[in-house]
Amino acid sequence: MQEPEGYPQAIVGRAEPIDVRRIDAPSGLDGVDYLWRVRWEVEEPYEQAVVPQPRVHLAAEQGRLLVHGVIPRLFTRTLAGRGHVLGASFVPGGFHAYLRGDVADLYDQLLPAGDVLGVDDRPYAATILAPEATDEEMAAALTAYLGAVGIEPDPRAYEVRAVVEHAETDRTVTRADALASYAGVSLRTLQREFATYVGVGPKWVVQRFRLLDAAAAARSGDAVEWAVLAADLGFSDQAHLVRRFTEVVGTPPAAYAREVAPRPSDG
Repeated sequence: MQEPEGYPQAIVGRAEPIDVRRIDAPSGLDGVDYLWRVRWEVEEPYEQAVVPQPRVHLAAEQGRLLVHGVIPRLFTRTLAGRGHVLGASFVPGGFHAYLRGDVADLYDQLLPAGDVLGVDDRPYAATILAPEATDEEMAAALTAYLGAVGIEPDPRAYEVRAVVEHAETDRTVTRADALASYAGVSLRTLQREFATYVGVGPKWVVQRFRLLDAAAAARSGDAVEWAVLAADLGFSDQAHLVRRFTEVVGTPPAAYAREVAPRPSDG
């Protein structure tokens, strides 16, 4: 299996029966960070879980292109038989230009793209989900769909994107008010802008990135002092980190570390 780029720790467990590939976004496809493709062939149904990030996804599955708004809980999908899925991962704030509305309206929603974006998605989905479709053919069809939708760029979306990127990369950012200070706006203003462009509030964004940092520590294979890490990531104590991590990932961090620990055959 090829490990996806970005946040591989967002994939819960080993994902052994599936092949995940990240595909660079075609040039000119504004707002899309990358395309991702999943192929599987399993004898028994297999459940894969992913920790949601503050991103909207557009994925070809179940005969349609489906818009995945940001969801608050662990996302699971049962894979059976043989199949594939192709999706686009939008940068935080990137879907707003296609939606032309508040991304918060998509929170915890899974909707056909045609209903959301006004362009029939079914012909494009049929091309992408054809059994013998190549990665290149699938990427071209998804690109064509987004081209048919078109965009209305908003300069403020790029500025909000930079604020989210700061929250993602700076582990010392552990509070929403600190992120608002970095952005140079009030917390109330940042909350409104995140609702419009990102789909969730800044507190959600900050805590989710810090939980993904905890997941990265768990996957590293190194010994982790969970109480120290909890303090570093802005949690009140170890119990707070364990509680939030379990809510989002589905298992306590120490148990998760054992689950994803390298096996002798892995190396």
